[in-house]
Amino acid sequence: MTRSRVRRPPEEARRLILDAAERLLAEGGVAAVQVRAVAARVGMTDAGVNHHFGSRDRLLEALLRHGGRKIRAGVEEVLDSWLDRGADIGELVDALAVFYRRGYGELAMALHAAGWRDEGSGMLDPVVDALHALRPDAAAIPVEDTRLAVAALHQALATEPLYGPAFRRSAGLTGRAATTPGPQLRWWTTHLARALDLQ
Repeated sequence: MTRSRVRRPPEEARRLILDAAERLLAEGGVAAVQVRAVAARVGMTDAGVNHHFGSRDRLLEALLRHGGRKIRAGVEEVLDSWLDRGADIGELVDALAVFYRRGYGELAMALHAAGWRDEGSGMLDPVVDALHALRPDAAAIPVEDTRLAVAALHQALATEPLYGPAFRRSAGLTGRAATTPGPQLRWWTTHLARALDLQ
C-alpha cells in the first residue's frame, strides 16, 4: 500500500525539515544530519528535502541560521530574566552553555572547516550590551573591549561540547575534572567577571 503525498505550503515544509534536522543534530551531531534521515523524519522523499534546500550543504547552512535565530531569541529571554534576578555571571554562562550543547557549535565548526564563511549577524549583541551596561565606568570603556570578552566566551562555549574533554586531558586533567565541563565553566565565569570588573 502506498501513502498519498501530503502537500504542504513551502514555509511549513521548510520549518518541518529544519526542526527534524535540528533533532538529528542534537541526537548525533553533524554526521547524523543526512538528507535521507531528515526526509524519513518528515515523511517526504530525499528529492523533496533537496527541492527546498538544494543540497545537504545548503540544508546545513540553513540549519545554522535557524539555530542562530533560536539561540538569539533564547539569549534575549535568558537576559531578561537574568537581569531581573541580579545578573549573576555564572548563571548567564551556564544558560549560554546549554544552547551550545545542542550541536550548533559543532555545526558551525564543520561548515567553517568546509570553507563556508558567514559575515556574522551579531547574534550575541544582546549579551555584549547587557554586560557592557553592567561594567563600572562603562561610558569610559570601549564596547569593543566587552565584545572581545564575549567573543572569547563564545569560542570556548562553542568548542566545549566537541573538544572540551580532550583539551582538558591534554593539559593533564584526569577523571571528572577532564570529562565534566562544570569546573571549566566556573573558570570562565571567574575570569569573565574579572576581565569586565564585575566581581
